[in-house]
Amino acid sequence: MNKNKISQADWRMSPDSYSTFESAHILLGYFLADRTSKNPINNRHLFPQDEIVEWEYTHPLEKVINSRNDLDFLIAHPNFLRNSITIIEPWDHVGFNHLGESVRASKNIAYIAQKAAGINSILLPVWSTGIIDPEVVIPAISSGYAVIIEGGDPSTYDPSTWSMPACPREDMFNLIDKLLISRSPASAPAIFICVGHQLAAECHIRLIRRAVKEILAMSSLLTDYSGLALKVLKDVATRIEKMGTSLHIKKQDGRNAASGWNDKHFAVTKNESIEIGDRILLPYQSPDIDKALNIPLELIHAHALTADAHDGVIDTMIQYEREISISMFHQDEVNEEAILFANWAYRNIHDAVVPYRHILADSSLSWLFQLPDSIEILCSTAAKNGEIITECSATCINYKDFETKSIRRSFSCQFHPELMSDLRAIGWGGEPPSYATLKQDDGARLLARLLYEGMQE
Repeated sequence: MNKNKISQADWRMSPDSYSTFESAHILLGYFLADRTSKNPINNRHLFPQDEIVEWEYTHPLEKVINSRNDLDFLIAHPNFLRNSITIIEPWDHVGFNHLGESVRASKNIAYIAQKAAGINSILLPVWSTGIIDPEVVIPAISSGYAVIIEGGDPSTYDPSTWSMPACPREDMFNLIDKLLISRSPASAPAIFICVGHQLAAECHIRLIRRAVKEILAMSSLLTDYSGLALKVLKDVATRIEKMGTSLHIKKQDGRNAASGWNDKHFAVTKNESIEIGDRILLPYQSPDIDKALNIPLELIHAHALTADAHDGVIDTMIQYEREISISMFHQDEVNEEAILFANWAYRNIHDAVVPYRHILADSSLSWLFQLPDSIEILCSTAAKNGEIITECSATCINYKDFETKSIRRSFSCQFHPELMSDLRAIGWGGEPPSYATLKQDDGARLLARLLYEGMQE
């Protein structure tokens, strides 16, 4: 490995650093068009064979935000941010593979993005830098092609596992809260992977609880002369609170994992079994109402309406592409009931706000416009015997514009689309995957598809 870090002053001199939105989008489309076409990009500067590479030491890993100074430099040079994806690392690795290696999967994202479409990456390792002011960070990084939140080793429901002093769990929650309510017509999509997927689930519930609390605490709205708007909102908030406090989480192994939305295991808990290695993605199937007696019918019905109205990309790939094999690498899972609840709650809040948005626009509740309008579970994974292990393997987070009715999307997935079947970080010293190999890899194709679709919104 080159022992000299690439300095901030040299970022602009790195090779292959002149991709534009148009060229990146075209190249992603070309990558996805088939599985056999030749590489149209000269990637001569990518990871050399038989060398160990790391962030800050080689292209395309040179740009790392280690301080507020680094962030200020990027803000002062906005084309770096606009023509890149930003990868947020909650932890220094996503787990240990069968060889005992810690896997820094963010390198794989940077490699795939550059190899497939000449897209540059910027790394924000919050586990070491801490959470730089979200009010500054989120608008800056959201100006690019995408924001990707990587996986990590800790459990979202256990603060003691967030042992990196620079980034305690609550700071991470606050960052994801802000990211979830920052999806606007001018922002990049977010892609939450593994622990990122679990963080997003926790924060959906946090945001809904916050909305309910603020609505119920409101005594009046300035221009709500009849009082109808606040009455409707309070009725909805009361129903959501009642549902949230009474909903139970039950696992297939017989565990009563959580009782109500204040339980630390409501959004995320231990999976029935650890999933490591390749799994086949299966279309999500709604719960059997005769067996899932703990899930109210209205939650199941609300999700069916969301699924019918929206294209979640991953579910469409499962339907139209060949069998999709993907790398799993986790022991915790997002609870199906929590996401069904979050979808139902988001839909209810959105529908209540629509007729009165002109009243709320000049109030402290105007932030409700930034919430998703729905969230769809897209797929599941199963063991070899066909038994479903992870019901909620991916979600599509939908944002409906109140005036134009256009839809913007972000995505979350429990699996790792950036990892190959060997579960190794690219740049470990062997031969990095070729363009032809990536074209055949379901995970790389899925990651490219999410980038391609998200860039259109």
